[in-house]
Amino acid sequence: MRLFAAVLPPEPALAELGAYVDALHRLPGADTLRWTERPGWHLTLAFYGEVTDDVRPELDARLARAAHRHHPHEVRLAGGGRFADRALWAGVEGDRTVLRGLAGSAAAGARRIGLDVNQDRPYHPHLTVARNRSATRLAPFAEGLTGFAGREWTVRELSLVRSHPPAPGVPGAQPRYEVVAAWPLGG
Repeated sequence: MRLFAAVLPPEPALAELGAYVDALHRLPGADTLRWTERPGWHLTLAFYGEVTDDVRPELDARLARAAHRHHPHEVRLAGGGRFADRALWAGVEGDRTVLRGLAGSAAAGARRIGLDVNQDRPYHPHLTVARNRSATRLAPFAEGLTGFAGREWTVRELSLVRSHPPAPGVPGAQPRYEVVAAWPLGG
C-alpha cells in the first residue's frame, strides 16, 4: 500500500483556506488546473511509497516514537506559492521548527527500516491546492494566496495515511486518502 506521514489540519482551518481557494477558481486559466479536493488536504511530512504488510508494524513503532519526541505546537495556514508552474500551495506559519523536526523524524525512522524516503531538499511545509500539467502560469494564483492568513491551530498528532490512486481513465478523478494510524505528539 502507498503510505505517507502527514499532519491533518482541523476542519475550521480547511474551511478558511477553502473559501480563499474558491475565489481563485474565477481567475483566467483556472479550468486548466487540477484542483485538489478539500477532504484530501494535508501537510505531507514524509512520503514512503509502497510499503509491504510485513514492514508496517516496524514503521508504526518508529512513527509512534517520532510523535512521542515532538511536542504539540501552534501553526496556521497562511500565504502561498508555487513550485515552478507545476504546483500551487498554501503556506504554513508558526512553529515550523517543530514541524520540520517531526518531518525529519518521520523520514529518518522509515529510512532506518529500509524504506526509500526521497528527501533531497530541506522540508518545506505546504498544502498543495492545485497541480498544473498545462502551459498555465501559476504566478497569478500564487499572488492570489499572498493575503491569506488562517487562524492558528495546534498540531496534536502525526498520522499515517494511505493513498488510493484515482481510477485510471476517469477525467477529473482524484486520489482518496485514508488515515490508517495516528499517534499523539508528546506521548
